[in-house]
Amino acid sequence: MKPDKLQYCMDPSARKIHDALQTVFELRQRHDADPALAQASAEVKRFQARRFQATYPDLLHSPRYQSATAFFLHELYSDKDYTERDQQFSRIASTIARLFPQAVVNTAAALAEVHALTETLDDLMAQRWRAEQSANPQGSECARYVHCWRTAGDAAGRHRQLAVVLQLGQSLNRLTRAPGLRTLLRMMRRPAASAGLTAFQHFLETGFDAFAEMRGSDEFLKLVRERELGWIRLLFEGGTVTCETQLSHLLAASPS
Repeated sequence: MKPDKLQYCMDPSARKIHDALQTVFELRQRHDADPALAQASAEVKRFQARRFQATYPDLLHSPRYQSATAFFLHELYSDKDYTERDQQFSRIASTIARLFPQAVVNTAAALAEVHALTETLDDLMAQRWRAEQSANPQGSECARYVHCWRTAGDAAGRHRQLAVVLQLGQSLNRLTRAPGLRTLLRMMRRPAASAGLTAFQHFLETGFDAFAEMRGSDEFLKLVRERELGWIRLLFEGGTVTCETQLSHLLAASPS
């Protein structure tokens, strides 16, 4: 479903949501018209989801950080189809500033930006992944991923992606400090279901509960920043063999 055309007078956060979803919609259209590219994109996403899960086994088994890590994995780094959530976001983009507290609006805008950035970067990777797969069908996934990452380039985009992921985490953490917001979210379940916004409601409640459970997100976000920044630097600047070896060992050590 294409996001509705909205008026130029919309709230800045709503505009950000609308523009981000427009980017995602156009990428999805391109993939719908090119099944081979869609398949390459799915393979890139699966690889990245495995890499993320393998990078945080300690947090995924931590009583304090397990829920927040799983939330990031399933809502940001997953290979699942977000079409339903995108459609719901597009339906509320023009009215979100009037329906929700500003903290919720900021969180929705941050999520939309993360989603658009991720889809754009994944599309660049997928184009090169498909070409590399044809040129070197016997190559390992790790070698292919490193090559595609470097030929796709866009270091600024990767750093921006991480910055907005951290911003989203900070926004979710601020939600947990808003008085009465958990009660309000619970009261919104029935109206959200009636309005066809169950995916959006699920995202808000799951994110709120995951970050509330941590009782402070500073250390969690610091660990995410350090580890993701480490991978960005290694993939751009490390020796090719070193990158491939470290990726291979990381994935081999992680349960599938």
